Amino acid sequence: MRRGRHRLFVLCVSLVALTAARAGVAGLLQVLVVDDAGKPVANAVVYAGPRGGKAPAPTPPTERLVMDQRDKEFVPYVLPVRVGTPVYFPNSDNIRHHVYSFSMAKTFELPLYQGTPAAPVMFDKPGAVALGCNIHDWMVGYIYVVDTPWFATTGDDGNARLTPPAGEYELRAWHPRLKGSADATRRPVAVGVNNDTHVEFRIALNPDRRKPRPASHEHDDHYNY
Repeated sequence: MRRGRHRLFVLCVSLVALTAARAGVAGLLQVLVVDDAGKPVANAVVYAGPRGGKAPAPTPPTERLVMDQRDKEFVPYVLPVRVGTPVYFPNSDNIRHHVYSFSMAKTFELPLYQGTPAAPVMFDKPGAVALGCNIHDWMVGYIYVVDTPWFATTGDDGNARLTPPAGEYELRAWHPRLKGSADATRRPVAVGVNNDTHVEFRIALNPDRRKPRPASHEHDDHYNY
């Protein structure tokens, strides 16, 4: 009798696990990105795409995605979005900015303005989009466009979390200073039902070649429009 109950219990557990997997119950994919020296890398984009299949069709974002301009800097420095996402470019400074990009994934220009332009910019191709300001040439930001709903940006500790449904994925990492392409970082990963999966990326970075910002209040009259 006990043996029969045990078999029934195992069968029930197996059916619950199978049902959860088919229902797309999310697991937790924890990703750590470090450099060649083992130091945490902030502002890296990590993203997972299903192996042997297509990602779910895009759905409209539940909130506005924003690349702000504050204190003559782009905020956030790196913003990941999915293909087909509109992004707003508010200017929270009390001076004007002139935002542009010549990137292959998106070329656009927002001439001198204050406040928030009425229309967002639509990002409809995957890839890296480098942003600049024609007035303040130290201002640099990035929008990284991916064709999957499962992506995140690493914090100062180099960690990011993704919650894709249980299944098989290809995981990639990208950073503005990454040597090579994100495809070169590609690796397979299996996400289990209600299980934590840990992955560490060790990536090589190019030197930071961003132009230094002028000292505080230096040349304010020249840069204020």
